[in-house]
Amino acid sequence: MSEQNVSKGEGYAISNLADLGEGPGFRKIRKELGVRAFGVNAIVLPPSYETGSHYHDEQEELYFLHMGEIEFTFGDGSTHRLSPGGIAWVDAPTHRKVKNLSDNEDAVYVVVGAKDGYVGRDGRLPEGETNPR
Repeated sequence: MSEQNVSKGEGYAISNLADLGEGPGFRKIRKELGVRAFGVNAIVLPPSYETGSHYHDEQEELYFLHMGEIEFTFGDGSTHRLSPGGIAWVDAPTHRKVKNLSDNEDAVYVVVGAKDGYVGRDGRLPEGETNPR
């Protein structure tokens, strides 16, 4: 991936999903933007495509559907549909697969994976700043 598609500064990086790849498959957000604390990728599923089933040894995942409509099938046989804006949390050992429900449009979702828990609320205001009301 070309560095010109990611704008980097001291402590930040900015890009657009369209600049991180073309066609179906993975968009490597973590690698391209330099994320260190968690895994994050976007997936572009072509029309009617169904992924294979998978699970993880350690990391849980959070899925956010950006566009399209997808269906999750879990190891217990249950299925659940997501429309744009839909979110799903899946524990590491839970088997899951994803299907694009459209016959003619890509589905795009973002997956965040991590382990070892929530850091907690640690946001602070810079010295001399106050919260706007």
